[in-house]
Amino acid sequence: MNPNTPAPEHRVRQGMDYGESEDVQNVHAAIQREKREPRAGLEPLSIWLIGVYGIAIFLGGAYLGRYGGNFSGDGLDYSVTPVAAKTGPGGPGGGQQTAELGPVERGKKVYSANCATCHQGSGLGVAGQYPPLAGSEYVLGSTRRLGMILLKGLEGPLTVKGAQYGSAVMQPWEKTLTDAKIADVLTYIRQEWGNSAGPVAPEGVAALRKEIAGHAGSFHESDLKAVPEDANLPGSGDAPATGGEPPKP
Repeated sequence: MNPNTPAPEHRVRQGMDYGESEDVQNVHAAIQREKREPRAGLEPLSIWLIGVYGIAIFLGGAYLGRYGGNFSGDGLDYSVTPVAAKTGPGGPGGGQQTAELGPVERGKKVYSANCATCHQGSGLGVAGQYPPLAGSEYVLGSTRRLGMILLKGLEGPLTVKGAQYGSAVMQPWEKTLTDAKIADVLTYIRQEWGNSAGPVAPEGVAALRKEIAGHAGSFHESDLKAVPEDANLPGSGDAPATGGEPPKP
């Protein structure tokens, strides 16, 4: 050994000293114990909360499966959906009653949803604004004229039962209602409120729809007067049209 070499305990370290004494290590360990990583928001969901979510999802799926109407546009339209068959008075062995609604019942639903606001549930309309349907010559007469009104709409003035309705405006329903629904509602108003006239067939409405498809705008009274009163749509009933006494308001 070189006699000029200093003893190890007297050697001076050069550069950074990365060595740590035992005291320094103890201090660092204490700091690490005190400063733990925050865990707020990282706690796992409790079992009971997971169970509640699972039950809610299951019940929601079961409800949609039962009342979702097969997720179709007509699934919840009761005017075209048959009602459940009812058991006869004799019990399970007493036979089944007819399950499907007739055109008058279906037409009543269409009328209540789309027409009753103006013509009222009584069919009496609103004086000076919306003409009555009870005993109306347009309802009881030509089904062709009636189909024209429903499909393309009507703009006043219009005279019904001797009274003039100058502000009568009816929207066209050709883009809203199907041929079957128009036929049903026309059948309904021709057989309600004391009216007694034949039904209207969907085939007749479909034929008229194609025939007047190119007509722009709504019809007027002059257009309706140009149609003979006995001009009926194909497939319409030929029962005599009579206007009974309209109901009391």
